[in-house]
Amino acid sequence: MSTQLLDGKACSLALEKKLAERVAALCARTHRTPILATLLVGDDPASATYVRMKGEACRRVGMASLPITLPVTTTTEELLQQIAQLNENPDVQGILLQHPVPAHIDERACFDAIAASKDVDGVGCLGFGRMSMGLPAYGSATPQGIMHLLRAYDLPLCGCHAVVVGRSPILGRPMAMMLLQADCTVTICHSHTKNLAEHLACADLIVAAVGKPEFIRAAWVPDHAIVVDAGYHPGGVGDVELAPLKTRVRAYTPVPGGVGPMTIATLMQQTVMAAEAAFS
Repeated sequence: MSTQLLDGKACSLALEKKLAERVAALCARTHRTPILATLLVGDDPASATYVRMKGEACRRVGMASLPITLPVTTTTEELLQQIAQLNENPDVQGILLQHPVPAHIDERACFDAIAASKDVDGVGCLGFGRMSMGLPAYGSATPQGIMHLLRAYDLPLCGCHAVVVGRSPILGRPMAMMLLQADCTVTICHSHTKNLAEHLACADLIVAAVGKPEFIRAAWVPDHAIVVDAGYHPGGVGDVELAPLKTRVRAYTPVPGGVGPMTIATLMQQTVMAAEAAFS
């Protein structure tokens, strides 16, 4: 069996091309340009880079970005006021609050303050609940991007045993719900899971979202598995010890170039969807 590379960069470029066509048609019909507002609190270099990349993606598909940078001393109340202003701004169709925010801010309260119609990053509790019930909602961008990537390569999901390693509210948990919606049998593992290797040994699909470099050892991964690595750490490594797997698993996402590009492309897609709904 040959191993399949799940090329997130190529898939994201194909998706962006289709989005650019939709944006061009929308602008021609309405004479309005969709706008994604990005909120960055503080001066964390990695977060600033991510915001810049999202602005560049907006421009590639013909949208505009509205970057807003707030000082690290910003309070929860001040951030909530900024979100409320963007919620009321008819020129803004999507709102992204860059994660993480400084520790003194109530991140969950701020995520949930974003209007559901503009929550294109899929971070609010309302969107998560609707998605979990199979109702229309903007899915959390990274797991939604993973689902798009798996489907782009026609990988079978119905009936497979998926093991999600990680339970964060914007990655692991929504990932598990999306896979359940796709008729997978889902196991969620985390930092307190005993005998993790035993759970992984019977997995058809592994989604690594634990946030620790090469935490999942290659020896724990069965040959037939599809391996999706949502981690990224200094040195260009993910959450999985990937090198020994590149010639023996069914399919895998590279790091970098796998999940990351699909996260941004999904954010663009959901912003376009929000603009189409707003301009209708």
